Amino acid sequence: MNALLQARQAYSAASAPIRTPRNMEYEVLSRITHRMHDAAQRGNAGFGALVEALHENNRLWGVLAADVADSANSLPADLRGRLFYLAEFTQVHTSRILRREASVRPLLEINTAVLRGLRNGGSAA
Repeated sequence: MNALLQARQAYSAASAPIRTPRNMEYEVLSRITHRMHDAAQRGNAGFGALVEALHENNRLWGVLAADVADSANSLPADLRGRLFYLAEFTQVHTSRILRREASVRPLLEINTAVLRGLRNGGSAA
């Protein structure tokens, strides 16, 4: 292996973006939110995809709820409480969507607000 190739390999890893927990939270939440939005836009034809996206959203919010319920979580208690409430709301509202009694819009708005917080320096968990 020549020196130029070795240097490229050594420095290419350093130029890769750093993946922080906040970045990963943002990416996962953004992907799920887009999937929910796209499926909802397709109406009845997208209901199967919406069910899958809602399931992923519930799983994510379940993980977030467990994280903020942990006494070792470093977020302020008030924020932890609000995030836990949002996780509970998400589960209840998802059940209503699955019964076709409610719109996905509130879940999209919640996720979008959390995404804004993550982008502006907050943390969801």
